[in-house]
Amino acid sequence: MHSFDKFHELVSKTINENPFSNSPEELYEPMDYILNIGGKRIRPILTLLGTDLFGGEIKESLKPSLAIEFFHNFSLMHDDIMDNASLRRSKMTVHEKYGVNTAILSGDAMLVRAYQFLEDLEPVLFKRCTQLFSQTAIEVCEGQQFDVNYETRLNVTYEEYINMISLKTSVLLGAALKLGAIIAGAKEEEADKLYQYGLNLGIAYQLKDDYLDVFGSLEHLGKKHAGDIFENKKTILYISALEAANEEQKEELLYWYNSNTDNIDKIYAVEKLFRKLNVNKKLSMLIREFTNKAHKFLDEIDVPEERKVHLRELSEVLIDRQG
Repeated sequence: MHSFDKFHELVSKTINENPFSNSPEELYEPMDYILNIGGKRIRPILTLLGTDLFGGEIKESLKPSLAIEFFHNFSLMHDDIMDNASLRRSKMTVHEKYGVNTAILSGDAMLVRAYQFLEDLEPVLFKRCTQLFSQTAIEVCEGQQFDVNYETRLNVTYEEYINMISLKTSVLLGAALKLGAIIAGAKEEEADKLYQYGLNLGIAYQLKDDYLDVFGSLEHLGKKHAGDIFENKKTILYISALEAANEEQKEELLYWYNSNTDNIDKIYAVEKLFRKLNVNKKLSMLIREFTNKAHKFLDEIDVPEERKVHLRELSEVLIDRQG
């Protein structure tokens, strides 16, 4: 078994061994920049863990794991433009540093590069992996569009929100794991269980992100505090608060979420409402619920328990994080 740090080193080493072209510098420098501003490499590590879980050769999954990492960073570059975000991992976002047009083009190039990392797979594996990869890419785009749609809606249901974050965030974690399982030669049924583990863990991960956006440590956050409130995003905190609020509280919440101000009073007022309605505590319980559901799928996978240790440890790291 490999240690978690070893997997991280392997991913970073493989990125360094597959450098971009030097020209045009304006295209490739932003791609290097986003890959080297402190990302945890969670998704490519999941691909390696998926291969390791089923006793496969890790070296066979190294380049495919970069397909996941490059796609993820491509989506971040474009999402940050759509969200008008100024910080990513405590650093300037690509479009803030290099301009919107460059960020769009460099993001497009990263998407193409992602597919290139699958080219060395054997024909049968290549077809299965690209089908999974393409389906996941479409789903991520669907999730992003739902997210954009919900910004202008005052009422978003719990079911709609969970579906949106499943598409926008969770499917990529599930796909990263399943990609590794496929390369290791896992049975389809077992690979699907691993996908479901990643899907549910991804939901818990995004819910924790929603929690940290408002209640997380500013030291660890790495982005604008309460950015979701500033942007009027209908996260699970908003949905739960609206459901639990009395008429007066509901009126106040809707007032602030109809406001496009950067006034700090808005953050203070909404956060106070969230705490009063105990939505932070309810969210903590929901995060644990999806984490437990993920672990049940992991329990069902027919491999020795010692091979599951790193996935259990990783899930705790992701859910217990402070930033």
